Amino acid sequence: MSFLLILAFLFYIGSLTGWVIELFYRRVISQHKWMNPGFLSGPYLPVYGVGLVCLYLIASLENKVDIENPILEKLVLFFLMMVVMSAVEFIGGWFLLKYFRLRLWDYSDRWGNIMGIICPLYSLMWSVLGALYYFLIHPHILSALEWLSRNLAFSFFIGFFYGVFILDFCHATSIVFAVKRFASQHQIVLHYEEIKERIGQYKESRLIKAGFIFRMWMDKPLPKFLKETYETTVDKISELAEDVRENFQLEDSKGNMGQKRR
Repeated sequence: MSFLLILAFLFYIGSLTGWVIELFYRRVISQHKWMNPGFLSGPYLPVYGVGLVCLYLIASLENKVDIENPILEKLVLFFLMMVVMSAVEFIGGWFLLKYFRLRLWDYSDRWGNIMGIICPLYSLMWSVLGALYYFLIHPHILSALEWLSRNLAFSFFIGFFYGVFILDFCHATSIVFAVKRFASQHQIVLHYEEIKERIGQYKESRLIKAGFIFRMWMDKPLPKFLKETYETTVDKISELAEDVRENFQLEDSKGNMGQKRR
């Protein structure tokens, strides 16, 4: 079976599975509501697809790691998974932040973070996920690849997936460039989670849910959504600053009155 077909199949499985995991994570743990966890309209997260491909390739190096101690051998393998997955996360986050002024996630409040893109805690989690993949998922991946080699007709569905994915990616790219123009104009960095609901409205206006057929029109331009979000955020910050200033003046006034009495 073609090596490229194997990688395409893994990316397909990883993207779909990752989307389902994030969907339930946001519903049960994070935000307690159903919402599309990805920037794309369809049910897939490319970063998980890339991650599964990387984990598969690293796990395939097991026979080439010449370490006599089997426990140490596994630890080296999991460490390598952690480094590679953290690198993938950093490169993706840095690229969006550097060239599109868009931050999809923010670890700035975490200890040891680098530019708010990666941090030791989540890198360690990648290592744990790598171990879970190796022991629980990798054997099934090998079985799935063996099944695919006997049922190559299934590659039709993989091709269909990539056809829809490419269309979706092209539309998402137009959104990213609109975000970049707006962020560059106002010299700000936009946080994806803060504008997600408005972007979701934009995407839903282009997406007929039955069949993932895309529309080429929208009810309201995305720049207008971003402008409204930006203005709302500025208003909230101004109100907060005014409250702080008034409270400070009030406390200072009370302090001066106390000094005069003494």
